This record gives sequence, C-alpha cells and structure tokens, in this order.
Amino acid sequence: MSQTLPMVATLAAKEMESPGIYTLGLALDTQAPFDFDYGQFNMLYLFGAGEVAISIMGWRQGLLQHTIRAVGRVTHPLVALNVGQQLGLRGPFGRGWPLAQLQGRDLVFITAGLGCAPVVAAIHHAVANRDRYGRIVILQGVKHHADLLWQKQYRRWQTLGKCQVLLAASEEHRHRHRWRLGLVTELLALAEFDSTNCAVLMCGPEIMMLAALKQLARLRVGDDAVYLSLERNFQCGLGLCGHCQLGPYFVCKDGPVFHYPAVKPWLGREGV
Repeated sequence: MSQTLPMVATLAAKEMESPGIYTLGLALDTQAPFDFDYGQFNMLYLFGAGEVAISIMGWRQGLLQHTIRAVGRVTHPLVALNVGQQLGLRGPFGRGWPLAQLQGRDLVFITAGLGCAPVVAAIHHAVANRDRYGRIVILQGVKHHADLLWQKQYRRWQTLGKCQVLLAASEEHRHRHRWRLGLVTELLALAEFDSTNCAVLMCGPEIMMLAALKQLARLRVGDDAVYLSLERNFQCGLGLCGHCQLGPYFVCKDGPVFHYPAVKPWLGREGV
C-alpha cells in the first residue's frame, strides 16, 4: 500500500467518547490487507483541510478505529464528518510496540490523558492473548475522573485475574471509589509486578514519562525493560520534512515507539 498517496476511507461509525473526543470507525476502500502493529499511526486526510497523525486503535466489527480530540484546523472538521462521508488515509507509519518479543514478562502500562490511545490498543492485545504474558498492570492518570476514556473497558480489566488497574486524578477535590488523588507516577508505589522480568510500555506527556523513569529506576527496573511512545509534530510520516527530529532520529519513522536506551540521551533536552 502506498504511503505517499492517500487511499479512500468511508466513515461508517462515529461515537462520542466525551465532549470533543470521538472514535471514528473507517471502512477502507481496498481489497488489499491492512496490517499494522499496535502503536503505529495513520495520517488521516480531510479534503481541502489537510492531514493529521492519529494513532491506530485497532479493528472493531470490521472497521478501523481512530480516537480523535478536536483541537485544530484538521481535527475539528474530521470529528464533524457524518457517517457516509469520505476522507483520505495514508499508513500505517512508524514502529509499534514489540509485543511478540515481550511474551512471558509482566506488562506495566503507564499513560496519561488521551496519550493512552497507543497504549490502550496494546492492552487489548495483551488481554486477548492473556496466556502469553505474566501480570498486567495498568496505570492511568487524568486530571479529573470524568476525563477517563473507555471507562467500561477499565472496569472490565479490573475484574480480570492477574490484572491490576490503578487510576489517579490530579485535580480531584475528594476521594472516589478506586481512584487515588495525585499523579499517575505516584501509582508505581502500589503496582505489583516483577521488576526483574517485566516490560514497561509508556505514553503521555514527556514530563510525566521523565518522572516515571526516575521512579522505575528506584524500583530497579532496568532501562532495557522500558519502551516509550513519543509525540511530535508529524507532517509527512516518512521522515522527509524534519519536523519530528529528535537527535539522530525522526520520530514518525524511527518511532513513535522507542526502546528507552536509544533515546535516553535526548529526552528532556531543551531544543531537541
């Protein structure tokens, strides 16, 4: 499938997750298989407006899922589309989570806000292939408990065996059932996993990930066990425009999922 020319997709389903955030179910106008790794993204193109990078959530009922927050000149009209209207799609792009390599380990998912989309796709895979992994630990942080997307899924995951779900809200004013007041990084003190045989999959604001990395080091989780999904300004998806350069890497092409040791020298450096 060409990654330079958009293919046609038809909006077949649309669901509001919360005000301003929608999940679009796309029917692809192609007979060719559309294969992707969890953690990769597509460029969604709206005719006459432009295109934007959106994480792939996966397949549901034969439709390709993308969850979008309306924040800019492309995403606002994208979420305003009606079922039956068409858009363009290029992809998939980048590298995803190395889930096949992580079999047999405890999986620790750490994320905050809508940055959870690339991680939630990987959680679905781990849950669907439960016998291939050890414990599953899910740490999710939001500003307010009502900001949590896919609440039914998180409640279901809380009922699974060998699965721990910890939720934090940083701007709540009182305690709520199963919620901790504070930052997602504070949940690591409560997480139950084998620090010598685990993999950490993390996505969200870079300042959060840097704080979590310090906590993980104190818990004696090795750098080699950590994978990060980074966000940058993706304009082409092919590493040609240079907008997403991070040190020697182009995040759209060499990431967005990186093995932490590869990008450790570049994280948190101003101007990089």
